[in-house]
Amino acid sequence: MQITVTGQQIDVGEALRLHIEDAIESTTEKYFSDAIDATVVLSRESFRIRAAISMHVGRGIHVRAHEEADDAYAAFDVALAHLAKRLRRNKRRLKDHHRERENTTLATNTPEYVIAPQSEDDDGVETAADNPIIIAENQTVIENLTVSEAVMRLDLADAPAFVFRNSKHGGLGVVYRRDDGNIGWIDTPESEA
Repeated sequence: MQITVTGQQIDVGEALRLHIEDAIESTTEKYFSDAIDATVVLSRESFRIRAAISMHVGRGIHVRAHEEADDAYAAFDVALAHLAKRLRRNKRRLKDHHRERENTTLATNTPEYVIAPQSEDDDGVETAADNPIIIAENQTVIENLTVSEAVMRLDLADAPAFVFRNSKHGGLGVVYRRDDGNIGWIDTPESEA
């Protein structure tokens, strides 16, 4: 597995790098012996250190966790504990070899956009902020999943929303995290011709 450790406004020494690599390898060996890659970013935010871990454990399966603490070791260790908890909870569903259904992708090269937030103007005059700037554009794959699998992917990625193609009827679906902590589901059945 390829492990990348970077620091933003912080020096990542060799001892910390070795600690991170050993901890990630031992954690992934417990749950996924064939994980693809992991990225750890340590950054300084005022007087605290933030550790963000992103791991690619399988085709289309990304797990993310982050934490802040007063020191880099503590921030990383707590973030890794969160990541391990997600992997442990979802291992059975991810590694269910008894499924008959294939997990096929139906659409490729679907654009995914990240839009810059609008800034507040004090004078109330409409400006270019009414047309936000797209700051990143990536290609993503919309997979054919059940609703429970989509919710699992939402939890693993620690994302606010997840788009999928419902394997029951072929329509698009969206699962998202509501403000009250529950999961919302938008279902769009494919129209019959």
